[in-house]
Amino acid sequence: MAKKDWALKGELVLSCNCTVFCPCVLSLGNHPPTEGYCQTWAGFRIDKGHYGETDLSGLNLGLIMEIPGYMSRGNWTAGLFLDERASIYAEKAIGKIFSGKAGGTTALLSILVGQFLGIERAPVSYETEGKTRIFQIPKIIDGAITPIAGKDGEGDTVISNSQYWIAPEITVARSEKSRMRAFGRNWNFAGRSAEICPLDWRGP
Repeated sequence: MAKKDWALKGELVLSCNCTVFCPCVLSLGNHPPTEGYCQTWAGFRIDKGHYGETDLSGLNLGLIMEIPGYMSRGNWTAGLFLDERASIYAEKAIGKIFSGKAGGTTALLSILVGQFLGIERAPVSYETEGKTRIFQIPKIIDGAITPIAGKDGEGDTVISNSQYWIAPEITVARSEKSRMRAFGRNWNFAGRSAEICPLDWRGP
């Protein structure tokens, strides 16, 4: 069966256990995380998206990942939180995209993720207050991600033109709040590394 055309456009935030700033962005997973292993959660705001004829626009998502060492070596564990407003068709589409089965930008997940914890539905919110991104899933994730100011004091610190698969432009950020409790995990990454990235993924 031919893979369907898909695209996700919007924004994502990522909060991890690395000290500021996560080396994986530039090493592309060939340098260990600062703590030797990676624990991370990410929030997605899909402004416009589709999978074949299935509309994914307006949905929010949460993702958690654990990586035991170098990102490039695989054996990742992942779990998804899907906006409770999503249709059953959207749930199936998101499952294919984030498992890597849909090809395209996320295809490498089919190789790197060794254990998938499943998809849980929840009320997921992604808001912007000033420059701070507020990402929340009640009783699961409570995050506030703020960019690190650049030298001019007005713009943000940005890494551009990198080969990082998540996005070619990454705003360097820090977690003001970052609690995650789910799937038997209890994380607090306040003060640690974070990223804000444009979401522009597509396939197959």
